[in-house]
This record gives sequence, structure tokens and C-alpha cells, in this order.
Amino acid sequence: MNPFIVLAVIGGYFLLLILISRLTAKGANSDTFFTANRKSPWYVVAFGMIGATLSGVTFISVPGEVGSSAFSYFQFVLGNLVGYWVVAGVLLPMYYKMNLVSIYGYLEERFGPAAYKTGSFFFLLSRTIGAAFRLYLVAGVLQLAFFDAFGIPFWVTVMISILLIWVYTYRGGIKTIVWTDTLQTTFLILAVVLTINYILNHFGWSVGEAFRHITDHADSKIFHWGWKSGNNFFKQFFAGMFVTVVMVGLDQDMMQKNLTCRNVGEAQKNMLWFSASFVVAVTLFLGLGVLLYMFAAQTGTPIPERTDDLYPLLAMNKMSLSIGIAFLLGITAAAYSSADSALASLTTAFCVDFLKFQKRTDDKKEKQRKMVHVGFSVILFFVIVLFRVINDESVVVALFKVAGYTYGPLLGLFAFGMFTKYEVNDRAIPILAVAAPLISWAIDTWSEQLLFGYRFGFEILILNGALMFLGLFLFRKKIFRKLKNVKGV
Repeated sequence: MNPFIVLAVIGGYFLLLILISRLTAKGANSDTFFTANRKSPWYVVAFGMIGATLSGVTFISVPGEVGSSAFSYFQFVLGNLVGYWVVAGVLLPMYYKMNLVSIYGYLEERFGPAAYKTGSFFFLLSRTIGAAFRLYLVAGVLQLAFFDAFGIPFWVTVMISILLIWVYTYRGGIKTIVWTDTLQTTFLILAVVLTINYILNHFGWSVGEAFRHITDHADSKIFHWGWKSGNNFFKQFFAGMFVTVVMVGLDQDMMQKNLTCRNVGEAQKNMLWFSASFVVAVTLFLGLGVLLYMFAAQTGTPIPERTDDLYPLLAMNKMSLSIGIAFLLGITAAAYSSADSALASLTTAFCVDFLKFQKRTDDKKEKQRKMVHVGFSVILFFVIVLFRVINDESVVVALFKVAGYTYGPLLGLFAFGMFTKYEVNDRAIPILAVAAPLISWAIDTWSEQLLFGYRFGFEILILNGALMFLGLFLFRKKIFRKLKNVKGV
């Protein structure tokens, strides 16, 4: 694609985002940045969350991964659906009842300051890595589509990408992001629909014929029952459920958007409608994956070594200019819809959890918040460049593998806090939160030798959370103090 067309498309896209930012950031303050003054319409949040949840990982990796693991990812998605229901029914009511800005404030009230800081730290670590993975994808596409033509190095591409996010989020924060996510979701879904339509026209198929060809294809197999396989249904389903609970319900980024709704009822309505839409969207991506492999075979296009490169290769080199533009807008929107909210949530968590903004009334808060925002932008830059050097596997697999380790302690902490009444030695919690992922990694590494050929998939998250829960139980002290005061125990 002509690099000047790429520049025009990306430039126009960001002008739209900046315009939305200016409209939504009028009169903005720290409350606007952190909570959008709790006035977001639930349907706007629900639609925007589709793009934020799918991200560049789904946009590129899921269609490409179809060639390696067929539709087995849909087993994981079915677990996601149940996980969203758990978040809506269990976690959202608790967060609204406590009137939380940072959801990790629950851990301070339940266990103490060390648990609070530990929970927030693991979120900061997890979300930084996740946002870097997602931005790495879009930076790679922009590098191929535009910056390589002018000999501009990758690190400059990354710097420009992050700078653009900073420009439209530094004032309005989460309020701006709720509305920009709506635009980004529109571009993301439109790109997939247009690509599918192009391939159907290429083959001369109706929608019904395409459905039949997809379902008859070997890569459309969904269910796997072999217990040793990493794609086993039960492993995938329960891993999908728990990953959703931690990466949505225990994640400041995703919950911060939900907590901008007017009340818990609207937040729950948002979550339920979003979950149904999410399943439909992922189904489209999986179907697109089969169609892309069919299209590549029919046009004699070699399958790239990295399956993440399949969709970009075909859309920008083998299809029409309009599809190339739609793809470019889609991948940009997909990556930025998750990366921009990640930057805002990282800033929120650090300001609220470590700088105690909620307890301060001084005039330096606004200046410090902007400095923290810049600081996390710089951190993201270095993590993305590092990932460029070391990554050698499918991004979708790498992302959830990392999340399985870093979100596990959060799963154990919240589960122990909500389903037991024990107190815990608060100073031991940071040690346990480091030990659980390390033990999980060791078990995962030698699982085939120790467990008769069993291989862990995404369910490593469940093991990690269980080990954290066990550690907390071993360091329990007594029945929860507040329960004693209420019941006279």
C-alpha cells in the first residue's frame, strides 16, 4: 500500500480521536479522569468494551491461529461468557457498594496495606505487559505499511504510537476513552465484515454457501477431549472462565470503565449485553480465519512462518485498496482501544493506590497525575521495544501465558477474601504472591515428567490462584475481625 495513503488514513483517524477528546475533556478534573464522574451511558460502555476486549491480539492472532489449533479457541470463549456473568453477578455489586475508584481498595479493607499494594502492583505489572503486547502488534503493522518505506526505525514507530495515545487521553482520561472506544469498535467490526465480504465475492459465495464451506473445513473443529492436550475442552473452558474473572473482574482497566456507569444495575446490564456481543464478534474472527486460509490457498500465497502475519499480508497485499484501508483502520483501532485505556488505568491505579489521591486535597494532584501519565508512557515504550527483540511465538499464546502467571495471585487474594472469613498475616502476602507464580512455572515446566504426560494450557492460571489461596490459608491467623464484632464470636 502506498505509504502516503497510510499516512492519510492514520492521520484522519487520529484527528477524529483528538476531536472526541476535546469535546469530552471540557472542564475535566481528576474525578473525570478516574471515574468520568460516573455518568457514562451503559450502552456506550458495552459497545466500546467489544473493541477494548478484542484488541489487536484477537484481530490478528485469532484468525491466524485457526491454522494451528482450528476453532479450539471457541472453547475458551465459552468459558469467557460464564466468566462475564460471574463478574456481573458477584464483583460489580461489591465494587459499587464500596464506592471504589481502584478495585484493589477492597484488599486493603479485607487484609491490610501490604495486600492492597501487592494487588495493585500485580495489576500494574500484568497490564503493562499486556498493553505492550497489543501495541507491539499495531506498531509492527505501521512499520511495514509506512515507516519502513522511509527507513524509519521501529523504536521511532513505537514512540509516535504512544505519543498519539498520550495526546488524546492526558486530559479526559477514562471519560474520553469510553467514547473513543465506541469509534474504535466500529472500525474494528467494520474491517472484519468488509474483509469477509471481499472474500465471499472473490469466491462467488453467498453467506449460506460460505457458512457451509467453513463448517465443512478441517480447521473448523471446535471440541477436543484428549485429557493430555492443551486444547482439551475442560481445560479451555475453565481457563476461559477464570481468565475472564481476573482479566476483567479483577483488572482495574476493564472495571474502571464499568464503574463509570451511573449505578450497579446499569453496569450489570452493560456487562450482560457486552458478553453476548463478544461471543458473536469472536465467531466472526474465527470464520474469517478459515476464509483467509482458503483465500491464501486459492491465490497461491505462501503461509507466513508467523501466523500473526497472515491477515496483514493478505489484506494489504493481495486484496483491494479499500480492504487494505479497512484493515489498517481496524488494527489501529483494535490496538489503541485497549492500549489507551490501559494507560489511563495504570495512571489511576498508581495515583490512587500508591499516591493516595483519594485522601489528598492539595493542589499538586493534577500535576502529579500528568507526570505519572507520562511516566507510564515511557515504561510502555521500553517494554514494547524489548518485546520486539525477544518475542518468537504467537502473540495470543504469549499474552495469556503471561497473564496466567501475573494474574494468579490476584485470583487467590480475591477468592480467599470473598469466600473465607480468616485474617492473614499481611506482611506475608507479598512473599506468597511471588512464590505462587514461581511454583506454578516450575510445575508447568516439568508437568509432562511429573504428571504422566499432562501439559498445561491456559489453566495454569487456576493452579497459580489455587497455590496463592493455599498459601493464604497456611498463613491464616483467626476469624475475620469484623465478623467477630458483628456476631460476638
